[in-house]
Amino acid sequence: MRARDWVLHGSALAAILAFGAVAPAEAAPAHKKPAHKTARTAREDHMTTLASDVQALKDNLAAETAARVALQAQVQAASARADAAEAAASSARSELAAFQDAQIKTIPAQVAAEVKKERPTDAFYMRGVKITPGGYLELAGIYREHNLANDISTAFNTIPFPITPQGHLAEYRFSARQSRIAALVEGKVTSDITLSGYGEFDFQAAAQTANSNESNSYNPRIRQLYGTVDWADSGWHLLAGQTYSLVVLDSKGITPRNEVIPVTIDGQYTVGFTWTRQPIVRLTKDLLDKHLWISVSAENPQTTFTGAVPPGVIVTINNGAGFFAGATNTLLPATQSLNHVPDFVAKVAVEHDIGAHHLHAEVLGLARDFYQRYTGLTNKDVWGGGLGAGLSFQVIPGLFDVQASGLWGQGIGRYATGQLPDVTFAANGQIKPIHESVFLLGGVVHATKALDVWAYGGQERASRAAYGTSFGYGNPNFLNTGCEIEGSAPTTCIGNTRVLKEVSAGVWDTFYAGFWGQARVGLQYSYIERDAFSGVGGAPKAHENMVLTSFRYYPFQ
Repeated sequence: MRARDWVLHGSALAAILAFGAVAPAEAAPAHKKPAHKTARTAREDHMTTLASDVQALKDNLAAETAARVALQAQVQAASARADAAEAAASSARSELAAFQDAQIKTIPAQVAAEVKKERPTDAFYMRGVKITPGGYLELAGIYREHNLANDISTAFNTIPFPITPQGHLAEYRFSARQSRIAALVEGKVTSDITLSGYGEFDFQAAAQTANSNESNSYNPRIRQLYGTVDWADSGWHLLAGQTYSLVVLDSKGITPRNEVIPVTIDGQYTVGFTWTRQPIVRLTKDLLDKHLWISVSAENPQTTFTGAVPPGVIVTINNGAGFFAGATNTLLPATQSLNHVPDFVAKVAVEHDIGAHHLHAEVLGLARDFYQRYTGLTNKDVWGGGLGAGLSFQVIPGLFDVQASGLWGQGIGRYATGQLPDVTFAANGQIKPIHESVFLLGGVVHATKALDVWAYGGQERASRAAYGTSFGYGNPNFLNTGCEIEGSAPTTCIGNTRVLKEVSAGVWDTFYAGFWGQARVGLQYSYIERDAFSGVGGAPKAHENMVLTSFRYYPFQ
């Protein structure tokens, strides 16, 4: 391009010089010959030709410049298209890589699904009935600072005062008795009606000391054994058999096998937990698209007694066989009280999701009848009962859950894990329910998929029920002078329990979960205090430190 510019400028300069050379001739006088005019005309023609050539060169230069600009625009557009194509290719490569990574990540799940197809089913069928086995095998280790002579279930209300040798001795043992077997049987009668049966058994039967105070301990030991009928379309649910009482906090509606049970190793759970496992009949209705439940139950009655029976008033209070011996705080081992009306429980539960946080809350009422053959050869009923409330809440979904529950009333001792007494006797022999309050607060942190960390704090507190100088429960005239002195006479330490308190914490680690079920190890530490009512000689106290360990194998999970 630069060479053409030089040619153009050179041609223009030559034309100018030529024009200058002929200028004097154009200025010559008019008297010259006509031949000069012919020469001038030739020069003018030549100049016109040169001017035309210069203009043509300029036009060519302009055309070439325009062409160059157009070419540069085309090059830039092509470069932009190339950049866009490269960006698109890079994005496509990234998307392909992400897709391949996603596909690779699905391979374990696909493999697991294929393996599951080959794995024997978790249930089996017989004549159209689905049977799902359950349960676990456990070896537990139990250490207590003070000897209770208990197995895996702790009798919190018998923590020894220093008066006894047990108050100065520790205990340790292994136990496999909490191992259990279970099975769920389900039959789909129609698309609306489902029949189910559930059985759960362990090995904690108590032979000659068996009773129905809280969980029956007869041979073989039934934990749960009940049948249900569920009408899905109408929302009605009927349960009949032995299971957890309606006073137990639920986690999902009011439905069996969804109770919020403390995850302790201790088979008696923890102080402050309200529960029984007993035969019941229960009817439940779900409403508002399963956001509201209403339930009523009639439950097996049983009364736990304390205190002396006034002389000459009555000598037997239970089943006529002398199970209540009549001496202060004396109950022979097997206790089956006389009752002629079931315990009644009514409960309302609501559920709501607050964002991703699930909330379950409930309130309940408990009515109880205490029955005796009274002075004057007449039968007498004394009513008791209480009010309760509870909630379970997902504070951090999938990570942190809390529960809280409480029960307040008169004659409710058997519905709390510490087993404070239900009733005592007035000076005239009349049954008197004992006022009690029970509460529990707990939480579980799901630290990882395999590791749970938990803690509970609870209390059970009874009020005085003193009558005259020597009757009732917590009478200030009762002797406590020997409670702190080992070897003192038993009658110098009445020591009626005023309050039980416990704090406990522990962990569960599922160290194997796979084709062959699950295996877990657990550790629990508990501190319990037992404080007595003040009497003659003071208000004695006792405490217990416990450490429990557990290895469990769940073959069907």
